[in-house]
Amino acid sequence: MASSSHRGSDYYGAAPYRSREGLSTRQVASSDEIQLRIDPMHGDLDDEITGLRKQVRQLRNVAQDIQSEAKFQNDFLNQLQMTLIKAQAGVKNNMRRLNKSIIQHGGNHVIHVVLFALLCFTVVYFWSKLSRR
Repeated sequence: MASSSHRGSDYYGAAPYRSREGLSTRQVASSDEIQLRIDPMHGDLDDEITGLRKQVRQLRNVAQDIQSEAKFQNDFLNQLQMTLIKAQAGVKNNMRRLNKSIIQHGGNHVIHVVLFALLCFTVVYFWSKLSRR
């Protein structure tokens, strides 16, 4: 750490020096303050700030678009989930009705399916026999 006796002369230096591109410091007589001046060669800081503001505005617009798209997709997923729940309830009700119907009417539908399959097989068999001749 520099002591207060060295602060005025050695720490800041007598001649101005470059602290950053476009900025320089100079010592004020009889004061511990530093004055900064902007080099006119690098005076396009306003243009850079304007460009950065435009980029920030664009990023904000993109973020708002992302937010609205996320809300839309979230609503869509919620609707899809409700549709799926309704479809599952419908299938469950239909399965309950089908089981109740099978119990009430017995196993006759199985016999009907088997007889229909035998009839189809017999028709195809005789058709293949007649087509060979």
